[in-house]
Amino acid sequence: MLSNINLILDIKNLIASAKQTAIRSVDFQRTLLYWHIGERIFNEEQDGKERANYGEYVIKYLSEQLQPEFGSGFSYRELNRYRQFYRTFPIVDSLRTQLSWTHYKSLIRINDEDKREYYIGETVKNNWSVRQMERQINSQLFERLLLSNDKESVLAVARNEAIPSNPNEIIKDPMVLEFLGLKRESAYYEKDLEQAIITHLQDFLLELGNGFSFVARQKRLHLDGDDFYVDLVFYNRILQCFVLFEIKTQKLTHEDLGQLQMYVNYFDRVEKLEHEKATIGVLLCTDKNNEVVKFSLPENNKTILASQYDLILPSEEQLLTEIRKEIENIKNE
Repeated sequence: MLSNINLILDIKNLIASAKQTAIRSVDFQRTLLYWHIGERIFNEEQDGKERANYGEYVIKYLSEQLQPEFGSGFSYRELNRYRQFYRTFPIVDSLRTQLSWTHYKSLIRINDEDKREYYIGETVKNNWSVRQMERQINSQLFERLLLSNDKESVLAVARNEAIPSNPNEIIKDPMVLEFLGLKRESAYYEKDLEQAIITHLQDFLLELGNGFSFVARQKRLHLDGDDFYVDLVFYNRILQCFVLFEIKTQKLTHEDLGQLQMYVNYFDRVEKLEHEKATIGVLLCTDKNNEVVKFSLPENNKTILASQYDLILPSEEQLLTEIRKEIENIKNE
Protein backbone atom coordinates (compact mmCIF):
# COMPACT_ATOMS: atom_id res chain seq x y z
CA MET A 1 0.00 0.00 0.00
CA LEU A 2 2.85 2.35 0.91
CA SER A 3 4.49 1.82 -2.50
CA ASN A 4 1.20 2.77 -4.21
CA ILE A 5 1.03 6.00 -2.19
CA ASN A 6 4.63 6.82 -3.13
CA LEU A 7 3.84 6.06 -6.78
CA ILE A 8 0.90 8.48 -6.74
CA LEU A 9 3.01 11.19 -5.05
CA ASP A 10 5.83 10.72 -7.57
CA ILE A 11 3.46 11.02 -10.53
CA LYS A 12 1.76 14.08 -9.02
CA ASN A 13 5.17 15.71 -8.61
CA LEU A 14 6.04 14.88 -12.23
CA ILE A 15 2.76 16.42 -13.44
CA ALA A 16 3.30 19.58 -11.35
CA SER A 17 6.89 19.90 -12.56
CA ALA A 18 5.84 19.45 -16.20
CA LYS A 19 3.13 22.08 -15.82
CA GLN A 20 5.61 24.57 -14.37
CA THR A 21 8.10 23.85 -17.15
CA ALA A 22 5.38 24.38 -19.77
CA ILE A 23 4.27 27.65 -18.17
CA ARG A 24 7.86 28.94 -18.09
CA SER A 25 8.41 27.87 -21.70
CA VAL A 26 5.26 29.66 -22.92
CA ASP A 27 6.12 32.79 -20.95
CA PHE A 28 9.67 32.84 -22.32
CA GLN A 29 8.32 32.56 -25.86
CA ARG A 30 6.12 35.55 -25.12
CA THR A 31 9.17 37.41 -23.81
CA LEU A 32 11.06 36.59 -27.04
CA LEU A 33 8.11 37.77 -29.11
CA TYR A 34 8.08 41.15 -27.36
CA TRP A 35 11.87 41.43 -27.75
CA HIS A 36 11.65 40.80 -31.52
CA ILE A 37 8.78 43.29 -31.87
CA GLY A 38 10.87 45.86 -30.01
CA GLU A 39 13.85 45.13 -32.25
CA ARG A 40 11.73 45.55 -35.38
CA ILE A 41 10.28 48.86 -34.18
CA PHE A 42 13.73 50.15 -33.22
CA ASN A 43 15.22 49.23 -36.61
CA GLU A 44 12.31 50.88 -38.40
CA GLU A 45 12.94 54.03 -36.36
CA GLN A 46 16.59 54.06 -37.37
CA ASP A 47 15.71 53.77 -41.03
CA GLY A 48 13.56 56.87 -40.75
CA LYS A 49 15.68 58.73 -38.21
CA GLU A 50 15.94 61.84 -40.37
CA ARG A 51 12.19 62.33 -40.02
CA ALA A 52 11.08 64.10 -36.85
CA ASN A 53 8.91 61.99 -34.48
CA TYR A 54 9.05 59.06 -36.90
CA GLY A 55 9.37 56.53 -34.07
CA GLU A 56 6.27 57.90 -32.36
CA TYR A 57 4.39 57.70 -35.67
CA VAL A 58 5.46 54.06 -36.22
CA ILE A 59 4.26 52.94 -32.79
CA LYS A 60 0.98 54.80 -33.08
CA TYR A 61 0.36 53.33 -36.54
CA LEU A 62 1.18 49.78 -35.37
CA SER A 63 -1.12 50.14 -32.38
CA GLU A 64 -4.01 51.23 -34.59
CA GLN A 65 -3.47 48.23 -36.88
CA LEU A 66 -2.73 45.54 -34.29
CA GLN A 67 -4.75 46.32 -31.16
CA PRO A 68 -8.23 45.71 -32.69
CA GLU A 69 -7.15 42.21 -33.73
CA PHE A 70 -4.70 41.17 -30.98
CA GLY A 71 -5.92 43.10 -27.94
CA SER A 72 -4.47 45.45 -25.31
CA GLY A 73 -1.03 43.82 -25.45
CA PHE A 74 -0.47 45.85 -28.60
CA SER A 75 -1.56 49.25 -27.33
CA TYR A 76 0.66 52.29 -27.89
CA ARG A 77 1.92 51.99 -24.30
CA GLU A 78 2.79 48.30 -24.60
CA LEU A 79 4.49 48.64 -27.99
CA ASN A 80 6.56 51.47 -26.56
CA ARG A 81 7.51 49.15 -23.69
CA TYR A 82 8.66 46.45 -26.14
CA ARG A 83 10.93 49.01 -27.81
CA GLN A 84 12.34 49.96 -24.41
CA PHE A 85 12.81 46.25 -23.62
CA TYR A 86 14.92 45.76 -26.74
CA ARG A 87 16.96 48.90 -26.07
CA THR A 88 17.66 47.78 -22.49
CA PHE A 89 18.53 44.19 -23.47
CA PRO A 90 19.86 44.44 -27.07
CA ILE A 91 21.43 40.94 -26.99
CA VAL A 92 18.74 38.27 -27.20
CA ASP A 93 21.02 35.57 -25.78
CA SER A 94 21.31 37.56 -22.56
CA LEU A 95 17.63 36.98 -21.74
CA ARG A 96 17.12 34.53 -18.87
CA THR A 97 14.60 31.73 -19.18
CA GLN A 98 14.05 31.84 -15.41
CA LEU A 99 12.61 35.36 -15.63
CA SER A 100 9.05 36.02 -16.73
CA TRP A 101 7.92 38.92 -18.86
CA THR A 102 6.51 40.49 -15.68
CA HIS A 103 10.01 40.35 -14.15
CA TYR A 104 11.41 42.12 -17.20
CA LYS A 105 8.72 44.83 -17.09
CA SER A 106 10.06 45.83 -13.66
CA LEU A 107 13.72 45.48 -14.64
CA ILE A 108 13.53 47.79 -17.66
CA ARG A 109 12.53 50.63 -15.32
CA ILE A 110 16.00 50.44 -13.71
CA ASN A 111 18.38 52.78 -15.53
CA ASP A 112 21.59 51.81 -13.71
CA GLU A 113 23.12 48.80 -15.50
CA ASP A 114 24.99 47.48 -12.43
CA LYS A 115 21.88 47.73 -10.30
CA ARG A 116 19.82 45.94 -12.93
CA GLU A 117 22.44 43.20 -13.28
CA TYR A 118 22.41 42.69 -9.50
CA TYR A 119 18.65 42.15 -9.35
CA ILE A 120 18.74 39.78 -12.34
CA GLY A 121 21.47 37.68 -10.70
CA GLU A 122 19.76 37.54 -7.31
CA THR A 123 16.33 36.81 -8.79
CA VAL A 124 17.67 33.87 -10.79
CA LYS A 125 19.77 32.56 -7.92
CA ASN A 126 17.00 32.79 -5.31
CA ASN A 127 14.07 32.04 -7.61
CA TRP A 128 12.33 35.24 -6.50
CA SER A 129 8.76 35.73 -7.57
CA VAL A 130 7.86 39.04 -9.21
CA ARG A 131 6.44 40.27 -5.89
CA GLN A 132 9.63 39.34 -4.03
CA MET A 133 11.88 40.97 -6.63
CA GLU A 134 9.83 44.17 -6.66
CA ARG A 135 9.90 44.29 -2.88
CA GLN A 136 13.72 44.09 -2.94
CA ILE A 137 13.91 46.80 -5.59
CA ASN A 138 11.50 49.07 -3.70
CA SER A 139 13.39 48.57 -0.43
CA GLN A 140 16.61 49.70 -2.19
CA LEU A 141 18.41 46.44 -1.42
CA PHE A 142 21.30 47.17 -3.81
CA GLU A 143 21.95 50.60 -2.29
CA ARG A 144 21.76 49.25 1.27
CA LEU A 145 24.37 46.59 0.52
CA LEU A 146 26.66 49.29 -0.88
CA LEU A 147 26.68 50.97 2.55
CA SER A 148 29.00 48.25 3.86
CA ASN A 149 30.45 46.78 0.66
CA ASP A 150 32.06 47.91 -2.57
CA LYS A 151 30.10 47.56 -5.80
CA GLU A 152 32.35 44.90 -7.32
CA SER A 153 31.99 42.50 -4.37
CA VAL A 154 28.19 42.95 -4.34
CA LEU A 155 28.01 42.17 -8.07
CA ALA A 156 30.43 39.23 -7.76
CA VAL A 157 28.17 37.57 -5.19
CA ALA A 158 25.11 38.15 -7.40
CA ARG A 159 26.92 36.59 -10.38
CA ASN A 160 27.97 33.56 -8.29
CA GLU A 161 31.60 34.54 -8.87
CA ALA A 162 32.24 34.85 -5.13
CA ILE A 163 30.85 33.30 -1.96
CA PRO A 164 30.26 35.71 0.96
CA SER A 165 32.85 35.20 3.69
CA ASN A 166 32.32 38.38 5.69
CA PRO A 167 29.13 39.08 7.72
CA ASN A 168 29.02 42.60 6.26
CA GLU A 169 28.46 41.08 2.83
CA ILE A 170 25.17 39.57 4.03
CA ILE A 171 23.88 41.54 7.03
CA LYS A 172 22.26 44.76 5.84
CA ASP A 173 22.37 48.09 7.63
CA PRO A 174 19.75 49.43 7.65
CA MET A 175 17.20 46.63 7.52
CA VAL A 176 13.77 47.50 6.19
CA LEU A 177 10.85 45.85 7.98
CA GLU A 178 7.90 47.55 6.29
CA PHE A 179 6.18 44.17 5.85
CA LEU A 180 5.55 44.01 9.63
CA GLY A 181 2.80 46.59 9.21
CA LEU A 182 3.93 48.57 12.28
CA LYS A 183 3.78 52.35 12.40
CA ARG A 184 7.08 54.17 12.84
CA GLU A 185 5.69 56.80 15.24
CA SER A 186 4.23 54.24 17.67
CA ALA A 187 6.04 52.86 20.72
CA TYR A 188 6.59 49.10 20.79
CA TYR A 189 7.88 46.62 23.31
CA GLU A 190 10.68 44.37 22.10
CA LYS A 191 8.38 41.35 22.41
CA ASP A 192 5.88 43.06 20.05
CA LEU A 193 8.51 43.52 17.35
CA GLU A 194 9.77 39.97 17.88
CA GLN A 195 6.25 38.56 17.55
CA ALA A 196 5.66 40.56 14.37
CA ILE A 197 8.88 39.13 12.89
CA ILE A 198 7.79 35.58 13.73
CA THR A 199 4.35 36.22 12.20
CA HIS A 200 6.02 37.46 9.01
CA LEU A 201 8.96 35.05 9.15
CA GLN A 202 9.01 34.32 5.42
CA ASP A 203 9.27 38.04 4.61
CA PHE A 204 11.95 38.48 7.29
CA LEU A 205 13.99 35.64 5.77
CA LEU A 206 13.70 37.38 2.39
CA GLU A 207 15.02 40.60 3.95
CA LEU A 208 17.89 38.72 5.64
CA GLY A 209 18.99 37.35 2.28
CA ASN A 210 20.87 34.29 1.06
CA GLY A 211 21.29 31.15 3.12
CA PHE A 212 19.31 31.92 6.29
CA SER A 213 17.12 29.41 8.14
CA PHE A 214 15.22 29.89 11.39
CA VAL A 215 16.42 27.95 14.45
CA ALA A 216 14.81 29.25 17.64
CA ARG A 217 12.97 32.06 19.40
CA GLN A 218 13.81 33.06 22.98
CA LYS A 219 16.59 30.47 23.16
CA ARG A 220 17.24 29.82 26.86
CA LEU A 221 20.83 29.93 28.16
CA HIS A 222 21.20 28.57 31.70
CA LEU A 223 24.38 29.87 33.35
CA ASP A 224 25.04 28.72 36.91
CA GLY A 225 21.48 29.32 38.11
CA ASP A 226 20.77 32.38 35.97
CA ASP A 227 18.65 32.26 32.83
CA PHE A 228 19.16 34.42 29.75
CA TYR A 229 17.18 34.40 26.51
CA VAL A 230 18.42 35.10 22.98
CA ASP A 231 15.62 36.79 21.03
CA LEU A 232 16.07 35.06 17.66
CA VAL A 233 18.52 32.40 16.47
CA PHE A 234 19.18 31.74 12.78
CA TYR A 235 21.72 29.68 10.89
CA ASN A 236 23.42 30.75 7.67
CA ARG A 237 24.52 27.85 5.49
CA ILE A 238 26.76 30.06 3.30
CA LEU A 239 28.74 31.50 6.21
CA GLN A 240 28.28 28.17 8.08
CA CYS A 241 27.53 29.75 11.41
CA PHE A 242 24.81 30.69 13.88
CA VAL A 243 23.47 34.25 13.62
CA LEU A 244 21.93 35.65 16.81
CA PHE A 245 19.55 38.60 16.75
CA GLU A 246 18.88 40.80 19.76
CA ILE A 247 16.03 43.27 19.29
CA LYS A 248 16.14 46.73 20.87
CA THR A 249 13.33 49.24 20.41
CA GLN A 250 15.49 52.11 21.55
CA LYS A 251 18.91 53.56 20.77
CA LEU A 252 21.71 51.05 21.13
CA THR A 253 23.92 51.21 24.26
CA HIS A 254 27.31 49.71 25.02
CA GLU A 255 25.59 47.47 27.61
CA ASP A 256 23.52 45.95 24.79
CA LEU A 257 26.71 45.12 22.92
CA GLY A 258 28.19 43.48 26.02
CA GLN A 259 25.09 41.33 26.50
CA LEU A 260 25.16 40.19 22.88
CA GLN A 261 28.89 39.42 23.13
CA MET A 262 28.10 37.06 26.03
CA TYR A 263 25.50 35.25 23.94
CA VAL A 264 27.95 34.92 21.04
CA ASN A 265 30.63 33.55 23.39
CA TYR A 266 28.16 30.97 24.73
CA PHE A 267 27.22 29.73 21.27
CA ASP A 268 30.88 29.55 20.21
CA ARG A 269 31.84 27.50 23.27
CA VAL A 270 28.74 25.33 23.74
CA GLU A 271 26.57 25.14 20.59
CA LYS A 272 29.02 25.52 17.69
CA LEU A 273 30.38 22.35 16.11
CA GLU A 274 34.07 22.04 15.33
CA HIS A 275 33.68 22.54 11.55
CA GLU A 276 31.43 25.61 11.90
CA LYS A 277 32.56 29.24 11.77
CA ALA A 278 32.41 31.79 14.59
CA THR A 279 28.94 32.87 15.68
CA ILE A 280 27.68 36.26 14.50
CA GLY A 281 25.64 38.55 16.72
CA VAL A 282 23.39 41.27 15.31
CA LEU A 283 21.84 44.05 17.38
CA LEU A 284 18.69 45.19 15.63
CA CYS A 285 17.94 48.67 16.93
CA THR A 286 15.98 51.82 16.13
CA ASP A 287 19.06 54.05 16.35
CA LYS A 288 22.79 53.77 16.99
CA ASN A 289 25.91 55.82 17.50
CA ASN A 290 28.57 54.32 15.23
CA GLU A 291 31.37 55.68 17.42
CA VAL A 292 29.89 53.95 20.47
CA VAL A 293 29.73 50.72 18.48
CA LYS A 294 33.30 51.17 17.25
CA PHE A 295 34.84 51.76 20.69
CA SER A 296 32.68 49.24 22.56
CA LEU A 297 34.02 46.38 20.46
CA PRO A 298 37.55 45.04 19.86
CA GLU A 299 39.42 46.70 17.01
CA ASN A 300 39.51 43.46 15.01
CA ASN A 301 35.84 42.65 15.69
CA LYS A 302 34.20 40.64 12.92
CA THR A 303 31.36 38.92 14.76
CA ILE A 304 29.23 41.65 16.41
CA LEU A 305 27.22 43.92 14.14
CA ALA A 306 24.71 46.68 14.79
CA SER A 307 21.96 47.18 12.26
CA GLN A 308 19.36 49.89 12.35
CA TYR A 309 15.86 48.93 11.28
CA ASP A 310 13.20 51.04 9.64
CA LEU A 311 9.48 50.31 9.50
CA ILE A 312 8.89 52.15 6.23
CA LEU A 313 10.56 51.96 2.84
CA PRO A 314 13.45 54.44 2.58
CA SER A 315 13.70 56.84 -0.32
CA GLU A 316 16.59 56.47 -2.74
CA GLU A 317 17.84 59.93 -1.79
CA GLN A 318 18.01 58.95 1.90
CA LEU A 319 20.15 55.94 1.08
CA LEU A 320 22.38 57.84 -1.32
CA THR A 321 22.99 60.39 1.45
CA GLU A 322 23.98 57.54 3.79
CA ILE A 323 26.31 56.08 1.16
CA ARG A 324 28.02 59.46 0.71
CA LYS A 325 28.46 59.75 4.48
CA GLU A 326 29.93 56.27 4.64
CA ILE A 327 32.40 57.08 1.85
CA GLU A 328 33.47 60.23 3.73
CA ASN A 329 33.93 58.24 6.95
CA ILE A 330 36.18 55.75 5.15
CA LYS A 331 38.27 58.59 3.67
CA ASN A 332 38.70 60.18 7.11
CA GLU A 333 39.78 56.97 8.86
